[in-house]
Amino acid sequence: MDKEYIKAKLSNLPHEPGSYQMKDLHGEIIYVGKAKDLHARVNQYFVGAHDFKTSKMVRNIEDFDFIVTRSEKEALVLEINLIKKYRPKYNIMFIDDSSYPYIKLTREEYPRLMIARDTKKDKKSRYFGPFPDATAARDTLKLLLSLYPLRRCTTMHDKVCLYYHMGQCLGPCEYKIEDQVYEEMASRITSFLNGDTEEVEKDLTRKMMEASENLEFEKAGEYKQMIDSIHRVIDKQLIEMDHRGTRDVFAWYADRGYLAIQGFLVRSGIVLNKEFRLQPLYGDAVEEFTSFLSQYYESHPKPNELVLPQELDAEYLSEILDIKIFQPQKGYRAKLINMCLENAKKQLDLKFNVVEKQEKVTEEAVNTLSFYAGRPMNRVELFDNSHISGQFTVAACVVYANGMPEKKSYRLYKLHTGNSDVDSMKEVVYRRYFRILKDGLTVPDGILVDGGYTQIQAAKEIIDSLGMDIKIMGLVKDDKHSTNALMDEDGSVFDIDKNSGLFFLLTRMQDEVHRVAISYHRRLRAKAQTRSILDEIEGIGPKRKRLLLKTFGNFTKLKNAAVDEIAKVVPDEIAANVYAALHDEE
Repeated sequence: MDKEYIKAKLSNLPHEPGSYQMKDLHGEIIYVGKAKDLHARVNQYFVGAHDFKTSKMVRNIEDFDFIVTRSEKEALVLEINLIKKYRPKYNIMFIDDSSYPYIKLTREEYPRLMIARDTKKDKKSRYFGPFPDATAARDTLKLLLSLYPLRRCTTMHDKVCLYYHMGQCLGPCEYKIEDQVYEEMASRITSFLNGDTEEVEKDLTRKMMEASENLEFEKAGEYKQMIDSIHRVIDKQLIEMDHRGTRDVFAWYADRGYLAIQGFLVRSGIVLNKEFRLQPLYGDAVEEFTSFLSQYYESHPKPNELVLPQELDAEYLSEILDIKIFQPQKGYRAKLINMCLENAKKQLDLKFNVVEKQEKVTEEAVNTLSFYAGRPMNRVELFDNSHISGQFTVAACVVYANGMPEKKSYRLYKLHTGNSDVDSMKEVVYRRYFRILKDGLTVPDGILVDGGYTQIQAAKEIIDSLGMDIKIMGLVKDDKHSTNALMDEDGSVFDIDKNSGLFFLLTRMQDEVHRVAISYHRRLRAKAQTRSILDEIEGIGPKRKRLLLKTFGNFTKLKNAAVDEIAKVVPDEIAANVYAALHDEE
């Protein structure tokens, strides 16, 4: 990358909406994005810390182009079209090869019925669906072919085949069949697939009763099976005709460097299917979610309405997708959004929990960490501070042995030097490892600090002063507060792939130490808020405080008690102090 050339080009970018295209050494487009302000957005790629993928992409950028548009809406349309055209390697591609099955009724002279997945190839045919899965589509097709003897063969032959002799085809290849016969069958099939099964059920019921009266019980049983099949198939199939009564609901949840997108497909007020995507998050969550929707509806049927979270700016999306969008605050739609969001969160948490329980992945993560450290890192300790405006400054130390938490070794600290994070780091590291040396406790292989070079050096200064040999590394975060790299004591940076076991291990470690620190901080704050004047009286500790309140029942009765009554519970001198303090307060 010619840094001077890129710098000059960046400085001349316009403050207007548009699409930008990042290019590699060969001039190939490797990433497409959109921006409300091209100058501000594109410059972000070349300053500050980024996650693993973005850092890798930026290293491959040799040039970039941009196209100014008249509005943010036009920029979004242009971005979608360019992604479709170039399929850049660094854009998240949500589209896959899977699609929902439909039942296709051809408009040939002798129509056929079959399963299809692409509704655009044959515009002359009619499509019914989509069905939630191939099994539902096959069951429906099987039932219809048993009810209506349509043509089976793709190419017409000169003589009838086995289907004719089985009564499952009228044999148009050999015999003349009136057009109205097939027209009537096509009409009935269309009604059936649109949910009108009453006429078919009545006809089958009549035939079943006639067969039973004629003592043809086997035939009657066959008709009964057909009726049962209709009920079973209709319960399973997903009818969509002209998109009436269809509603798609989508929400997203981003955390720990991952993006979870959850969708529910609602038909006639019932959630009949779901969509879920979980991807490493390399850009802005809202932009990636918008990109997902544009890609999704390229290969899926559009609903009558699309329900999305309020946080999304959907001003232009409705026009681009050509779908009516609702962003509810309350009511049934809002409940669906909340259900989507909750499911997305649970699925993302599940991803991390599953990886945590995979011993092989954890072992590989520890090995990778050891590789970066240049020495074994089987036992690692992490630190985190917590405070509000310098008050109740605390720190937590969590210990991981072979990638698993060792909770009995956790330690909590009230810190005295709450002026800066560096001072806090020095204090907690000194107290922790002075105690380890003094008591002969297990010395860890490494220390992980939540910060960059300054925090690493602060910890290293204390460890060196104690004469200890412990590897110190820092967890570097990107602008979205997600861990994206490890930093060594000499400032060397090691990018972490968000699909790697190490990423999941470090994220779990950070979550755990943060949880422990915050919990301790909250306990101290809660305790401080429940302090009383008794805590300020000399000679009154927690035990005597509890005894006084237990004896007198409550603070008011204690305050109304005489000195000699208080002296029955605590020594005379302390009783006098209690009485004086309570009445001085008055």
